Amino acid sequence: MAEFILIAYIVSLTILFIFGLHGFIMIYYYLKFKDKKTPAVQSLDEYPLVTVQLPVYNERYVVGRLIDAACAMIYPKDKLEIQLLDDSTDETVNVVSGFIEKYQKLGFDIKHVRRSNRQGFKAGALKEGLTTARGEFIAIFDADFVPRQDFLLKTIPHFNTDPKIGMVQTRWEHLNFDYSLLTRTQAMALDGHFVIEQAVRNKVGYFINFNGTAGVWRKNTIEDAGNWQADTLTEDLDLSYRAQLRGWRFVYLNDVTSPAELPSEINALKSQQFRWTKGAIETARKMLPEVWRSKLPLKIKVHATFHLTNNLVFPFIVLAGILNVPLVFIKHAGMHDHYFTFMSVFVFAFIGSFFFYLFSQKDVYKDWQRRLFLFPVFMAGSMGFAVNNSRAVLEGLFKKKSEFVRTPKYNIRDKKDSWTDKKYVPVKISSTVVIEIVLAVYCLFGVISSVYFLELAAVPFQLLFLLGFSFTSILSIKHAFVARGLR
Repeated sequence: MAEFILIAYIVSLTILFIFGLHGFIMIYYYLKFKDKKTPAVQSLDEYPLVTVQLPVYNERYVVGRLIDAACAMIYPKDKLEIQLLDDSTDETVNVVSGFIEKYQKLGFDIKHVRRSNRQGFKAGALKEGLTTARGEFIAIFDADFVPRQDFLLKTIPHFNTDPKIGMVQTRWEHLNFDYSLLTRTQAMALDGHFVIEQAVRNKVGYFINFNGTAGVWRKNTIEDAGNWQADTLTEDLDLSYRAQLRGWRFVYLNDVTSPAELPSEINALKSQQFRWTKGAIETARKMLPEVWRSKLPLKIKVHATFHLTNNLVFPFIVLAGILNVPLVFIKHAGMHDHYFTFMSVFVFAFIGSFFFYLFSQKDVYKDWQRRLFLFPVFMAGSMGFAVNNSRAVLEGLFKKKSEFVRTPKYNIRDKKDSWTDKKYVPVKISSTVVIEIVLAVYCLFGVISSVYFLELAAVPFQLLFLLGFSFTSILSIKHAFVARGLR
């Protein structure tokens, strides 16, 4: 049994180590190309027709903010079309209608696009809007975003540099970073993706992805790549790969930002993470065979594989957390000491993660030193979310279909705002919470055992698992009960 546990543990750590090493590669490229800037572009002499698509579903608290910001963008009115792609089934419809009427009277070409059903969810709404969109370029903003006034002036000129540029993506900023510990750790995770991953991939020439919002597409690119498709939960990632496989190039603008509201309630965040994780696995199943059949260079194929499959780490994080406890007893018994010497190398994977997020914070924030204190909390949170995301991975691998569950937004900007008096707050407690509670108790036993047997080297990792599972489970129950009290 001891040999079986050791082998399973080494396999799980090997998978985590491989993906951790990929983080070192990203850091290497980040440092190598740090001074490489996106080529400067000239201001627009002529203004092409742009369609701004705003897909919404039951967003009464933020849809007005979104429409106001879209209409405030600096661009000639006669060259700007705005589509409110509204699949709502509640009072959001009336809120939208009021804003539409207001801006139509002010001379804006803004339309309220309604469907009889939610077929295809967001992908279906975007596809239907595209059939009547007049713009040569399609800008997309989700309901939680507040586009800046100069967004189009800073993005559209990049399409003039090369007719094969099919999409321009901007970096997300965070309207409510300081709202809570939950929002601060989310911000760190997203900064790692945008500041390091997206920037590095684009500079090196690897595939990047449209992030579903805060970007602009060339309409011809969407149509040439097969249009929006709803067979995955991440229609943005899917279309991105199909377009780049067709030879279209993407541009990522790290210095152009689009503010957005982070989920302030953990069960909404869990549903968002579940959708992103499962959708990425579905896209990997769909697109990786196409990537490997293509004539792309080997290094691009390998990187695309890491890009699309990095969520596979979550089941192995859970497995490592479970096996940590019996390993304490095996180690204390004095068996297989050579295995434990070998396993110390896996600490480097955590070092890689630390530097990954260190550079992402240092690159864009003046107070980056203060933000680094969040790293242990972020690592614990990543472990705590592993159960939720592992379920998403397994459903994606085994082709279990599920609907597109949108993440509710509550117009939260600072600590004086509250989500507790709002509709849409999830009241259902997921079955994964039970597993998280059991694992929290299990990891507490592991911490106590490690201290008792003086196996102190195991304590830091076990504490991270304990804190992660405790945090996610307790907060999930607390927020759900708060929501139930509002009903």
